[in-house]
Amino acid sequence: METVAAELEAANQEGDPAADALVSDLIDHREVDGVNGLFRTIGTLKPHMAMSDLSNLPERLAQFLHDASDEPPGWSAADVKAAEGFFAHHHGVASMLQGTVGLIGTYLSPTGAYTLRSTGRLGGVEGPGRRLSQSSRLFIGMGDEDALRNGTLAATVTKVRLVHASVRQLHEKSGKWDYAKWGEPVSQKYTTGAICIFSVQILQAMKNLGVHVTKDDAQGFVSAWHYINHYLGTPDKWLVPKDADLADRLWNIEREREWRASEDCTFMTEQALKFYKEQILPPGSYEPFIAMVRTAFTDKYADMAGIPKSIVDLAAKPAAAMHSIFSSTIGGLGGDTVKKATGINPYDEILGVASKAFNQVELYALTHDQDNQPQMHQDLNDNR
Repeated sequence: METVAAELEAANQEGDPAADALVSDLIDHREVDGVNGLFRTIGTLKPHMAMSDLSNLPERLAQFLHDASDEPPGWSAADVKAAEGFFAHHHGVASMLQGTVGLIGTYLSPTGAYTLRSTGRLGGVEGPGRRLSQSSRLFIGMGDEDALRNGTLAATVTKVRLVHASVRQLHEKSGKWDYAKWGEPVSQKYTTGAICIFSVQILQAMKNLGVHVTKDDAQGFVSAWHYINHYLGTPDKWLVPKDADLADRLWNIEREREWRASEDCTFMTEQALKFYKEQILPPGSYEPFIAMVRTAFTDKYADMAGIPKSIVDLAAKPAAAMHSIFSSTIGGLGGDTVKKATGINPYDEILGVASKAFNQVELYALTHDQDNQPQMHQDLNDNR
């Protein structure tokens, strides 16, 4: 594991040469807005895609997409089947937790929080809704039927890869990034760390909430994020392993090194919670929703992120009390009423209600202001 940790430190100095070269040229020629428009016309990436299939795109972008279309080495039909098995059982809950525990977890990396906040558009006052809208396309899309077979997920992720490159290049061109302190902007270490947050950290959150995930399903979920890690441009040696137990052990070690409270984290967490409360969640649902997020995170990390405690949070233990609170406050969300749970984990029905509510949030964010595509940046703090 120490060898892996050393590799991750080396990854902190690495960007994505192929994407960086393309995006640097696009920024220099003020062509980013045109590429953002092209994002809406790039449908799918199929394995080993021929250049002729990309003839409608500018040659340099077509060449990049052609080179980026190969599947991860060793990717198999069994991997796809395992991933689809997870999403068949847990898509709604996992998507909800990725949009809460996952997004806030990325703020707990001081480097990640600083990077996001510095873009203005994803880290400022308007950031939570925009980031949720762009992330939701990935969270919802990765569980869509055939997403791992027909190239739609690969296409979405490759667009995000270009967004990461734009942030990296703008920091380099600004002359303000402290490379000695932070390493490379949106480094391969940061990318792999984020993959761990959205995979094994989410599996841990599900366990904290009493959700039983079989070993096969856990393997499938981590394999899906291994696939995403590859399409984000991460070299094979730094990909999160498809072995869920190994990935979990790696993350438990790295998390203690990486997660810290910071002013950027507190600011962005406050903005996210404010967005949920004021623009999305119905009256009466905010406190129990936040109580559930704290339970998923555990108090240690919820406190570190600045997620507030509440009376509901205190009442949430034992779990039966949490069930009662959710029944009375958000039982009607999604058109269902929570039934009294006897002899089962009450979190099961709580999560059923909460995931329906939050998936409505994600679907709203996905279409809000038609901001439903990744967006490359032309300038830092551009606020577009």
